[in-house]
Amino acid sequence: MIKTDILIIGAGPTGLFTVFEAGLLKLKCHLIDALPQPGGQCSEIYPKKPIYDIPGFPEILAGDLTRNLLEQGKQFEPGFTLGERAETIEKQDDGSFIVTTNKGTQHQAPIVAIAGGLGSFEPRKPAIEGIADYEDKGVEYIIKDPEFYRNKKVVISGGGDSALDWSIFLTDVASEVTLIHRRNEFRGALDSVEKVGELTKLGKINLITPAEVKGLLGDGKIEAVTVVKDGESTQIETDHFIPLFGLSPKLGPIANWGLEIEKNAIKVDNSLNYQTNIPGIFAIGDVNTYPEKLKLILCGFHEATLMCQAAYRIINPGKRLVLKYTTVSGIDGFDGSRKEAPKAVVQAIN
Repeated sequence: MIKTDILIIGAGPTGLFTVFEAGLLKLKCHLIDALPQPGGQCSEIYPKKPIYDIPGFPEILAGDLTRNLLEQGKQFEPGFTLGERAETIEKQDDGSFIVTTNKGTQHQAPIVAIAGGLGSFEPRKPAIEGIADYEDKGVEYIIKDPEFYRNKKVVISGGGDSALDWSIFLTDVASEVTLIHRRNEFRGALDSVEKVGELTKLGKINLITPAEVKGLLGDGKIEAVTVVKDGESTQIETDHFIPLFGLSPKLGPIANWGLEIEKNAIKVDNSLNYQTNIPGIFAIGDVNTYPEKLKLILCGFHEATLMCQAAYRIINPGKRLVLKYTTVSGIDGFDGSRKEAPKAVVQAIN
């Protein structure tokens, strides 16, 4: 049985930052994540994509943000159960919770913080006959490492931000980039649409609209795609076909925990501390919903901070909590480390 103060379901950015905020309050954290490594979407879906709205970082790669958050929380010695999915939860007589994973690992804590992002993801796959036969043989639904496509011919299908952004990015990596969309209009950011137009004029992107990929060809691996435009079929040679039609989020077993759910998200009380309808269980980050909710990483950081304050009061009833700025108090890590600003030297005047 793994025991901790705060059990965090989800090791994405919000969950990882919770470790730091809890550590400042001398609360221990343990994280459960179905993925084999921390970072959530930032590690699994777009580790090499830049993020532009993290305070203090004009631009940071998603993978680097994960590494920084892990480094920030390392001094508070969090525990991890990775590659396992939180399956069931049971409330104990003492008010604590026991969460058991799909592999039978049990965890006990007085506080459970669900920070599972949008839940588990399944790619939306196009209805192309035989596409499953080419998965991992030239068909990919997520781009994890752009270098995988170095000097390769790539066909991307889709009309949203991911299709536009990766088409732009891969022009400096792949030997040939083709973007196919079933409409002339795109759903992505205007700046990206304009950039794709510019790269098309320069011959760096082969843009085909309105058109659809209707078939795949290849012996053991993909070698070409069949594209239908204006009723006519053509074949385009390629090493990789990447349909980027989005991901379908699912809460998974958490949806059966008795929590109040609204549109595949967990309802919380945002006027106080993001607690769910079950006392002691909180939901922070993209997994929760409340009036005027914004699904931004920085909002998840804020929610994690207030949640930890509430968790402290539950774990330490009646004990006064005095908020101290780290610039004044410094940081005492569980590993014995001490970080503080250098003290000013005061010289007496004779």
